[in-house]
Amino acid sequence: MRSSTPKVLHRIGGRSLLGHLLAAVADAGAAEVAVVVGYGRELVAPHVADCSPSARTVVQAEQLGTGHATAVGLEAIEAAQGTVLVVMGDTPLLAPATLRDLATEHRSRGHVVTVLAARLADPTGYGRLVRGGNGQLVASVEQRDASAAQLEIDEVNTGIYAFDLGWLRTALPLLGSDNAQGEAYLPDVIALARSDGLGVGAGSVRDTLQTEGVNDRVQLAALGAELNRRTLVAGMRAGATVVDPATTWVDVTVALGRDVCLLPGVQLHGSTAVADGATIGPDCTLTDVQVGAGATVVRTHGVDAVVGDGATVGPFAYLRPGTVLADGARIGTFVEAKNSHVGTGAKVPHLSYVGDTEIGAGTNIGAGTITANYDGVAKHRTVVGRDCRTGSDNVFVAPVTIGDGASTGAGAIVRRDVPPGALAVSGGPQRNHEGWVARRRPGTVQAAAAAAAEAAGDETLQS
Repeated sequence: MRSSTPKVLHRIGGRSLLGHLLAAVADAGAAEVAVVVGYGRELVAPHVADCSPSARTVVQAEQLGTGHATAVGLEAIEAAQGTVLVVMGDTPLLAPATLRDLATEHRSRGHVVTVLAARLADPTGYGRLVRGGNGQLVASVEQRDASAAQLEIDEVNTGIYAFDLGWLRTALPLLGSDNAQGEAYLPDVIALARSDGLGVGAGSVRDTLQTEGVNDRVQLAALGAELNRRTLVAGMRAGATVVDPATTWVDVTVALGRDVCLLPGVQLHGSTAVADGATIGPDCTLTDVQVGAGATVVRTHGVDAVVGDGATVGPFAYLRPGTVLADGARIGTFVEAKNSHVGTGAKVPHLSYVGDTEIGAGTNIGAGTITANYDGVAKHRTVVGRDCRTGSDNVFVAPVTIGDGASTGAGAIVRRDVPPGALAVSGGPQRNHEGWVARRRPGTVQAAAAAAAEAAGDETLQS
């Protein structure tokens, strides 16, 4: 991966590669989960705890092969009998249903080993599954150890297995390391089972991308794009409209309601949920944002915010953490809001910053308003009551409260509380300094324009 981040912690579709796998095995119904960690374990182990608190991490101090890794992992499994699945940590598209089917196939056949097989047009890099004349699985041969004839086989070992747990515990110590890598290969248990006359089988998966691993960033991007395609298809089949799937990215953790419309250029991440009938986009990035039914969000960046039913946001708005819009509220063009509550039907339509603010229902905030929430040491709140009408170009110097039904004049700097129903103004009477441009800026285009206007005025008076 050419990265300081362990491979399994690289992310696509809202989860790490390992996070996708842990979610799949949980959904498949695994009673116990052990994760074998080696390289980067100081980062991987805490991530496992975050993703799956019940999972156990086991350290493979020396990387002595997949057979050794499996033996290390079994040390954390308490069960003595049953079916154990072994999967690779870099297969993010693996589906819970595939794991369940593999376990069912394994148990129903009474095998001690069942490998998940796939047929690939290009099997390069995979172990080949060798079958006997009767079609029974005989062995799995790693590519480095395969003969020329075996390299022509297109049926491969995906690295995903179902085992009889009790038998596997006895078989793993018997694995040798006489191979090109000098390691204990897990696939060699197939030959061990055959030599003991025990049942060995191969399940099959037609959707081979489920078992494809990630070894570099090119593959990471390719599987990320495929995962996104599948996520969008599932959303559309469930009743959402995606106008342009090529420019729409939705994490697997996102929830979409029916009749949601995603316009081009939309990215939905994390725990974002979009309720029925809402429209998002074009050009929105929302992370951990809850969008209510029938809401509209246009050209907006939002993080950890709530947009109520029927509310409208944007274009060119920024919803920062802690912002909550009640039903029917509006955040308009070039408005930034942080840790603020905008009441039912309230509006902040234009060119404003609203930070640490409570805005009452039905209030209209004038264009160019700033709630000055920071005094250089601490943050303070501004409270604007219900059904207020504030003027353009206002600055509310927190902490300050505007009473219900109050108004403020254009250009007001409000430093003190405003009683309900009052009008607050802060500017003095306008004064005009005649001839100021001619005196202070002679020879400029501004002075020439003023002189021309004065001359035209004189001619009008004379006529």
